[in-house]
Amino acid sequence: MQLPFASGDVPANPLDKPGYRLDFHDDFAGPSLDQTRWLPLYLPQWSSLERSRPNYRLQNQSLILEITADQQPWCPEFDGQTRCSSLQTGLFAGPLGSPHGQHRFNPACLVRETQPTLRTYTPQYGFFELRAKGRFGPNNVVSLWMIGFEDRPEHSSEIAVMEIKGQNLGSDGFKLGYGVHPWADPTIRDEFFEDFVPISSSDYHIYGVEWTPALIDFYLDNQKLRTIRQSPTYPMQFMLGIYEIAHQDGHSGAQSVQPYPKEFIIDYVRAYQPLAGY
Repeated sequence: MQLPFASGDVPANPLDKPGYRLDFHDDFAGPSLDQTRWLPLYLPQWSSLERSRPNYRLQNQSLILEITADQQPWCPEFDGQTRCSSLQTGLFAGPLGSPHGQHRFNPACLVRETQPTLRTYTPQYGFFELRAKGRFGPNNVVSLWMIGFEDRPEHSSEIAVMEIKGQNLGSDGFKLGYGVHPWADPTIRDEFFEDFVPISSSDYHIYGVEWTPALIDFYLDNQKLRTIRQSPTYPMQFMLGIYEIAHQDGHSGAQSVQPYPKEFIIDYVRAYQPLAGY
């Protein structure tokens, strides 16, 4: 990208955003994770509540999502040796044995444990912002994405606010992934980008999107990267996490590259609604 991005930590934005009202805010300043906002699990309907629980800690007014050396795969039958520590703000799945549920990533997946229907935050449209950094290796992925609540199968598209793959880290920057995926939504076409940005993923940066009824604008450090002229038309939830994908030989990344734990460090997550509406 040719925009003049700053090196080093980018300061947090003011909490007040002109023209908007704050609708959701977590700066992780409390002694424990606020479970009225976040569900500490990852798609448990395809695995189990126990296997889908994340490793995390709260430290220095930040949330640190971790992959630890002894962490077990979250869903080995259908996702191999992938390990993850992730939070979400909604949960929907069909009855036991059903193929219906959020983000059915493998056609063999069936609901293994009955899950309650939960919505801690599922907005439709708004401005969403994350300030975060990471310490991770080539087999890791860190991301904030939004998925449809999927109480109807076609309400399943994804807005990838930000995604950084460890394999795309370089000495002078990294490729930032962002965009939309349709999954089972016939009204959305796949439009996903990976742009090189000359900044360090180990510094704090601000990632944002404004999702409107007509389009989605993507931002990095308060500078617009791109406009996508598509828009899901149903509520979506946050998915915030770090993943580790195994090598083809089944082993995870070398500790010599980045020792465990691998970390995704989140300063805050915010959501705003425009005062004038959309």
